[in-house]
Amino acid sequence: MSHFIDRRQNAKGKSTVNRNRFLRRYKSQIKKAVSDAITKRSVEDVNSGESVSIPARDISEPIFHQGRGGLRERVHPGNDQFVPGDKIARPPEGGGGGAGQGDASDSGEGQDDFVFEISKDEYLDLLFEDLELPNLEKSQLAQLVEWETRRAGFVNQGVPSRINVVRSLKQSLARRMAITAGRKRQLRELQAQLAELENDPTATQDQLKVLRDEIAALKAAIDKVPFIDTFDLRYNNFERVAIPSSRAVMFCLMDVSGSMDQVTKDMAKRFYILLYLFLTRTYKHIDVVYIRHHTQAKEVDEHEFFYSQETGGTIVSSALTLMAEIMKKRYPPDQWNVYAAQASDGDNWADDSPNCAKLLAEQILPFVRYYSYIEITHRSHQTLWREYESLAAQFPNFAMQHIQEVGDIYPVFRELFRKQAA
Repeated sequence: MSHFIDRRQNAKGKSTVNRNRFLRRYKSQIKKAVSDAITKRSVEDVNSGESVSIPARDISEPIFHQGRGGLRERVHPGNDQFVPGDKIARPPEGGGGGAGQGDASDSGEGQDDFVFEISKDEYLDLLFEDLELPNLEKSQLAQLVEWETRRAGFVNQGVPSRINVVRSLKQSLARRMAITAGRKRQLRELQAQLAELENDPTATQDQLKVLRDEIAALKAAIDKVPFIDTFDLRYNNFERVAIPSSRAVMFCLMDVSGSMDQVTKDMAKRFYILLYLFLTRTYKHIDVVYIRHHTQAKEVDEHEFFYSQETGGTIVSSALTLMAEIMKKRYPPDQWNVYAAQASDGDNWADDSPNCAKLLAEQILPFVRYYSYIEITHRSHQTLWREYESLAAQFPNFAMQHIQEVGDIYPVFRELFRKQAA
């Protein structure tokens, strides 16, 4: 949910209620501009801010004022065209409005639209408002937590490598102070008595010897107190704490056979970028795995994924098999939140489509958070679409949509990730 704060000072005669109403109208203009920007902007600018233009007629605030009552006649100086009783024609539409329409004029001042900038974060807030990642609450809790080792105070027992030296020395000092406090106080008293007797001429040597022996015994008892003992030792304690998982991996699968031209790939790229930006709002760390395929599948980098082109047929199951292998080796579902998006024009070897449905049902869909399939084509659907339709009826974390042109990308994305009813 986006919040727009009006930091203007409340001027005299301005109503706060009217101002809030204006801000709500202002927000609706922004949301419309953001939704339109998806189809008009280039792929590289999707994650930047946006310029928003509001028509001039929408920036005025309604006010109440006291009108002058009665019938009044007024003479305007300089009028050489009209006399009382003449009717003035309405100005033609589109002229002199200043809204960027109509012909040029050599007189008068126009009024431009109100244009302002919104930041990247505000843009993304509005872009993905009312959307959510499906099936998160339906997943098992064990798949949504990670374990992290954290400090948890000190304990009396442990391995030597975990000894806390400072804490142990403080404990030793406290013990020695507690044990020797009474003896040291008695020692100070005897030393004061000895000093008085040494200054008294009537004191005998026997009295002095007794005091010196007591002082020596007390000093010996104090010195026998060990500097550190075993029960002074303190060890660092650690415990495992469950924390929410913040890691996700996004698999991007795309057909790069001869039937996939660059225009179709650009539309697929826009969808992948939207999905990636959407996932960054939920997870701190996201890995992206690009898998391209024709008759064989291969893991590639982003540039080769979007701009390389192959010739020949199409076997979609090769990409699904490679995804299952990578997921098992590098991204186990108990440690990673797995998402996948597949883009294709619908072409596939007819005998391979049942294999695709079997691979998805047995090796992929039970372990991924969400799998979305978009088919970018103007032709009728083929065997791959029909096989995937049966999967969509069985698995709630599988969704599929049809895209025909660039303008369908954002509506299709919103349909795939709309908020579900509780």
